[in-house]
Parts: sequence; structure tokens; C-alpha cells
Amino acid sequence: MTILITGDDTFCVQSSDTPIVGQKYNLEPADEGTGKQNRLFHPLIMEWYISGCHSYGQCDYEKFRGYIKRDYGAGFESYVYATPEGIKVAHAYIEIPEDYRNPQYAMGRLKSWAAYTKKERKETIDRVISAMIQSGVQTKKFYEIMEGLQNE
Repeated sequence: MTILITGDDTFCVQSSDTPIVGQKYNLEPADEGTGKQNRLFHPLIMEWYISGCHSYGQCDYEKFRGYIKRDYGAGFESYVYATPEGIKVAHAYIEIPEDYRNPQYAMGRLKSWAAYTKKERKETIDRVISAMIQSGVQTKKFYEIMEGLQNE
């Protein structure tokens, strides 16, 4: 359900479903990532991690989550690189001088899931689900998550 707050205690319903009188609702800004997306993303990648149907080798969950955010998510929010003059920060990879664009000198800072926009979260979740299907995840929990998505 999408509503637009128009003033003190007034709103306009902008979707086909309307609020039910007496029902409680938790409001979240429509342009930010939602709690529902959080409750979907973390169990999805945990299930992928537990299934072992990935090519990230032996790593702990935190490292795995970082790989997923790097490979399927919004990527890096900034980069840090070392030069003879010291440590520098770049906001885009292209800003790093070409001589320092390698893992020996440069490192990206992953964008925090909390900082993802609603669109970035949706796109990341879509890519993760696609990759999980392609990598052969067939666990009961994965199918329960997918069934829950179809019922919404």
C-alpha cells in the first residue's frame, strides 16, 4: 500500500489497496529501503552461505556477505589507495591514478546495506535470487522464502 501524507492527520491512498479501519500499520518512507527488504536479504544470503552452493571457498559469513555485496550489490562507496605521499581517498575508481589501480595499492569500501536506496536493494535482491537459482540452491528454506515472495 502506498499513501501520501497530505497534512495533519490526512492522507491520500495512491495504490489500489486501501487501509482497513482499526488495523495498525508501520509506515516506512517509500523511497528508502524497507524493513521487509532487510528481512528478505539477510535470510537469503544466509541460506546461500549455508547451502555451500557458491564459489567463494571457505570463508566466514561476514566475509561471504561482503563478497555478495561487492559482486551483486551497489558496490563501493569510496576507495582508499596508498601512494608514496600517504593514504588517499577517492570517491570513484576512475579518480585513482592508474599506477595505483591494483589490489597492492587500492581497496574499496563497500556501501553499507543501510545506505542502499530502495531501488538498489530491490536490484541486489533480484540479482542474488537469480545467482542462487543458477548456482543450484535447492534447500527447503530457500523455497519457503521464494513462496513467501510469490504470495505477496
